[in-house]
Amino acid sequence: MDDVVIGIDASTTAVKAIAFARDGTELFQARETYPLSNPAPGHFEQDAEHWWTALQTALKQVANAIDGSRVKAISIAHQRESFTLIDGAGKPLIPAILWLDERARRQVARLSQELGREVIRDWSGKPPDPTPALYAVAWLTEHRPQVLTEAAALVDVHAFFVHRLTGRLVTSTASADPLGLLDIAHSTWHPKLAEAAGLRAGQLPDLVAPGAICGELSESIAAATGFMPGTPVVAGAGDGQAMGLGMGVYGPGKSYLSLGSGVVSGNYSATVTTSDAFRTLVSPTGSGFMLETVLRSGMQLVDWIVRTTGSSSAAGLEKAAKDVAPGSDGLLVMPYWAGVMSPYWDGAARGAIIGLSLDHEPKHLFRAVLEGIALEQSIATDAMEEQTGKAGAMIAAGGGTNSTLLMQIMASVLDRPLFVSPVNEAAALGAAMLAASAIGWFASPEDAARAMAAEPARQVDPIEALAPTYRARKAIYRDLYHATRDIHTRLSEA
Repeated sequence: MDDVVIGIDASTTAVKAIAFARDGTELFQARETYPLSNPAPGHFEQDAEHWWTALQTALKQVANAIDGSRVKAISIAHQRESFTLIDGAGKPLIPAILWLDERARRQVARLSQELGREVIRDWSGKPPDPTPALYAVAWLTEHRPQVLTEAAALVDVHAFFVHRLTGRLVTSTASADPLGLLDIAHSTWHPKLAEAAGLRAGQLPDLVAPGAICGELSESIAAATGFMPGTPVVAGAGDGQAMGLGMGVYGPGKSYLSLGSGVVSGNYSATVTTSDAFRTLVSPTGSGFMLETVLRSGMQLVDWIVRTTGSSSAAGLEKAAKDVAPGSDGLLVMPYWAGVMSPYWDGAARGAIIGLSLDHEPKHLFRAVLEGIALEQSIATDAMEEQTGKAGAMIAAGGGTNSTLLMQIMASVLDRPLFVSPVNEAAALGAAMLAASAIGWFASPEDAARAMAAEPARQVDPIEALAPTYRARKAIYRDLYHATRDIHTRLSEA
């Protein structure tokens, strides 16, 4: 009963390696950061060797803290869509291109025209957008064809780590899927999407289902990190899907809501369904699919308001905003500061603040932003639940759950209670659940989630008195994007 599993979360800023017990208790966490490069407007890159150095360092710390011989399996969650190209020895040939990168907007337009926008969406589950790697690979085909010709393989973060840890070139379907190159219905690489990107047959890793054993820790890596040779390395998932699993969302009846820098929500679907209203992803359990919405600018807008208004703190603004009436005295905010993914997939879209008057103060803007985030989420949730039915429980996590006002507004706009997860590292826990299932601690990832997910820390109920105001605001908010779309497009082209 002293055995442990390790969940790895390789995010955009750091690798975390966390040891978990059988009941999901976090025993030890190691965190190692790495830099982010912005070499040109819209270009976001990292050195994959920095990922590897950080992972090795974090694993060593865990082994030293809890005794590496206790570790029975390792599994990986990671930043999605990010990738690099490697040579035959596994050395990166280019800086990794990240999910944040927007260099491939022209390739999005070109491939949408050549293949058909709806065709790409229905094949991959992802409406065309610069985020999936498909378009950045097409950019490389046009701008750096030689390096693509020389590359032995394209690897996501998961495949890169598994190759270094085990020597096998393999990744999880739930990790590869966000690249935009997968046939979502069959969990295989889609030959026409790979060809459209400019990839040759054989340049993509082998695929296994999440929760399958990818390989075993090599003797050299085991010696370098302090673990036992042969320790199973288990197929994980992208951080968004793994986060949902770690929050206890693994099947019908529950949905997740992550209130971080961006806002991510997901609902389980037993069957493939595609739409512009959401992205369709391979479920982290390997059974079914996750429908997911993303609002790029979430809690980072709170930081923006504090900076822009010269306020001393978000807490101070929130305290003042509690005295503002629902509806923010006529203000309405569309929170597209970083463009919009679902449901419009419009990179030219930008934020809008409607209804400003000389009577408005920073506190009004603060509340209006929180209301805008909640209204956007409500429309996204409606679209998913048209396919999946209404979830009996919505589990919330992330920094935004610390805002009492946001949680009250969100519950009231969504017209349902929100159950707040106490788990701070849900993606790593989700990976650990897959590891625990793979080695037989539990019969399935779902059983692992039932045993290892923590009970909600608290419940936030909707405030009935706010409902009429927010229903009226939602009807107006639905028209806001359509009213401003052409203006934002013209501004981007001016």
